[in-house]
Order: sequence, then structure tokens, then C-alpha cells
Amino acid sequence: MLIDTHCHLGAEQFAADLDEVLGRAWAAGVAHVVVVGESRAAAARALALAGRDNRLSATAGIHPHDAAGWDRETETWLALVLADPRVVAAGEMGLDYHYDHSPRDAQQAVFERQLELAAAAGKPAVIHAREADDDVAAILGHHPSVTAILHSFSSGPRLLRAALDAGHYVSFSGMVTFRNWQDDTAVRLVPADRLLVETDAPYLAPVPHRGRRNEPGYVRETARRLAAVREVTPDRLIAETGANARRVFGPRLPD
Repeated sequence: MLIDTHCHLGAEQFAADLDEVLGRAWAAGVAHVVVVGESRAAAARALALAGRDNRLSATAGIHPHDAAGWDRETETWLALVLADPRVVAAGEMGLDYHYDHSPRDAQQAVFERQLELAAAAGKPAVIHAREADDDVAAILGHHPSVTAILHSFSSGPRLLRAALDAGHYVSFSGMVTFRNWQDDTAVRLVPADRLLVETDAPYLAPVPHRGRRNEPGYVRETARRLAAVREVTPDRLIAETGANARRVFGPRLPD
């Protein structure tokens, strides 16, 4: 049950050959892909994909880069779309203090409101955290009823510990295969029942595909690297992360 828990399949990089990309994923043993909708347009594409293949599901939310554009209409839209059974999580949401494309106070307010909507919908939240560990941890702490997935984890030990203490999930991407990756300790610290694996495609292609467009079939390379760090077999890690994905995202994902 190899599951790519975070993939931007609706991105323009896949427009020309999406069917071939998915064919390679299924041939590589990928059982399901969570297609991320980090904006209204991206969520619409994710929903369309999920509607045509039950091996795909969608998320819906507003990325922190776009928080400045949040308004009442966006809030109404998100509340409605989170009720769709094809949508298995809210997000990608969170804080990004590296680029600061939106003011930090706007990022924080929109993050809080999206967590409230996730709680109302009974859906987990997919979290983007970049150079904002303390504020991400604090805001998640305001919403204890929401289960979070820290996606493509590369944050520090304080956010990791806060997330694990709160029972959240931690997902790793192809970054763990990079030569400059230096946080195997984090990979080892995540309990087996809170670990997830992702591509974040089309970004962050793992070795040996580094420098190319990433795609969901490459998630196996990341799983192999995580298994090696955790000193378990790849089959065991795939089984564990697949069961975790099913638990956090719900019954749309395969048993």
C-alpha cells in the first residue's frame, strides 16, 4: 500500500502527459495519490482528477503565499468544498516566513481560520511550515481537535516535538535522499504510526531522479531511503506508512 500523500498533479508541469505519469505510478506499485489543492484553482483541478479515478483524492485550502487574498467568498468556498467526500484534507495551509509573499499577520489569521474550518468539517490539515516553527506550533496548539500532517518535513526539533506530542503526523519527501540532507535524527524520531511518505511532485525529485520533474512513481525511492535510516525493510515501511495514510485521510484510501 504505497501511497503518495502529497502531490501537485494538477500543476501545469503534468498537463501534457498526465495519463503517462499515472500509468508509471500504478506500474511502480503506487496504490493512491493525494492530489493537493493549495488554491481555489488547484483544488478544482484536484477534485476533477479525483472524480475520474478513485485512486486519487483531493485536498483544498489556501497556501500561505496567497493568504493576503483571503476574503469572505474564499471562506464560504472552502467551507463548502471541505464537505465533498473526494476531499480528504484541508490545505496546504500554514506559514512561510522565508518568502513572506503575504504579510505574516495575514498568514497567521488565515491559518487559524482554515484550521477552524478543518475542525468543523472533521478533516485533517496539511501543513506548510518554513522558517516559522514556533508560530506554527503555537497556532496548531490553539486547535487541538485538528489532526495535522507536517508535509515535506525539514523543520527543527521544537516543531517536531510539539507535533509528535500532539499526535500529529510527519511526512517526508525526496529531500531525505539529497546529499545535503542532515536530519536523519528526525526520520528516526517519528513513531512508526505517525510517519508518512510523499513526493511533493513536480518538485523535490529524489535521487536518482534529482534535477528532473518529480512524479508520484518516484515515491518508492523516498520510502527506500526512509526504510534504510529507520533500519526496517522497505516493505515494512511501505505497509506502515500506507496504514497511517488510511488512518489519517479516511476511507477513500485503500485498505
